Amino acid sequence: MLSALIGGLTAYAVVNVMVDKNGAVASENVSGAQFRTVNLTHDNWPDFTYAAESAVDAVVYVKVTSTASSQQQAPSSIFDFFFGYPQGPAPQQREKVGSGSGVIIREDGYIVTNNHVIDGATKIEVTLNSNQTYPATLVGTDPATDVALLKIEAEGLPYIPFGDSDKLRLGEWVIAIGSPYDLRSTITAGIVSAKGRSMPNYTGEFKIESFIQTDAAVNPGNSGGALVDKNGNLVGINTAIISQTGSYTGYSFAVPSNIVRKIAYDLMDFGSVKRAVLGIVMQPIDDKIADELKLSSRNGVYINEVSKSGAADQAGIKAGDVLVAIDSTAITTPSSVQEAVSKFSPGDTATVTVIRDGKEMKFDVTFKGTSQDNGTVGDDGSVAFYGSSIKEASEETLAKYGLKSGVEIVELGPGKLMEAGAQEGFIIQYVNEHQVKTPQDVIDVVKKSKRTVFIEGVTPSGRTGYFGFGI
Repeated sequence: MLSALIGGLTAYAVVNVMVDKNGAVASENVSGAQFRTVNLTHDNWPDFTYAAESAVDAVVYVKVTSTASSQQQAPSSIFDFFFGYPQGPAPQQREKVGSGSGVIIREDGYIVTNNHVIDGATKIEVTLNSNQTYPATLVGTDPATDVALLKIEAEGLPYIPFGDSDKLRLGEWVIAIGSPYDLRSTITAGIVSAKGRSMPNYTGEFKIESFIQTDAAVNPGNSGGALVDKNGNLVGINTAIISQTGSYTGYSFAVPSNIVRKIAYDLMDFGSVKRAVLGIVMQPIDDKIADELKLSSRNGVYINEVSKSGAADQAGIKAGDVLVAIDSTAITTPSSVQEAVSKFSPGDTATVTVIRDGKEMKFDVTFKGTSQDNGTVGDDGSVAFYGSSIKEASEETLAKYGLKSGVEIVELGPGKLMEAGAQEGFIIQYVNEHQVKTPQDVIDVVKKSKRTVFIEGVTPSGRTGYFGFGI
């Protein structure tokens, strides 16, 4: 008994000496192998009860009604059946109902969801976890980030406070809350699998993608729902999955809360997104670039091109530089650049760090915006037009294509032209069937348009081209 008592006291003393303040036992080599013991406190264990119970009431069910046209129509007589309709079947309007999720971010009824959840909606209804249903109005959308903002007329609602998505760590526990397959208020758990993920863009539309990847189960109907950390803070909006079956197969993606917060409050305050633009064309660092520039790391992005008179150009950044940081945010991929810049507004300043000729250099950059009013004249004489710049085509350019007049798209930026598939160097000849010779002609025709703009002209390859967009 005495030996057992002495042995126990000795072991207790040894452990207390070896354990550091963080609860980890000092490493020890035994027969050449290294062992490390970790002492986790109660707070370190994955207990989601607080996060789930505090956040579930702020996640809502979003029901969307849209109208679709159908050419199918039953024949009204035997003659119609055999001989067809005199002028073809008249299109029929039918209702289409879809659903998703949303997150209350303010107690006065502002709700964040995905743009693809409400796209094309003619009627939106929101049902709270208490089963109260409200009609919702669409405040605004941002297709580039797939974020939309809704408003219901209610006060004193439960809401989820925004967390800092930049501070999420790989392997950190998170929960997803939404309504998959109409199963309201479903909660699933997983870990942060990766950060800064992007996915293939097959449409050519401008996208800002720096997703949080998790293995929390997400299925159709979860879109627009909450990704919540253990403290009950909103760290993302669940947006997409990668699946060959259409159902969850282990990969889900969320828009980071730091991007969502910026978009939501821009839509509240201005009705549109005030997006900052750095003005560079970039690519990841590959082995060839790293060897040519003698880089010690593959982190950062290589700047292929700097937009003339853009924010980066005016700050002194040049093509061939390697961008490695924006303020204190380290840059590793093009996605991380998009995420970092998306937190700023036009007019904000940031310190951009680049590697040039093997030396680290810092530049103070004042971001420009994409939301200049149509008709604003730039320093080079170009005219702002839906996020892009247009200018009267030069005589040399017109002669190249055998044209007498036209307006050239000299710079393509995020906005309606880019989303419609326009190309830099496109020569605009007609807008809504009106011939145009100057940028002001284009602006004047668009001002008279009520719903759509249809543009015809010549592509950079010399072929006839056209595109259109709604206003």
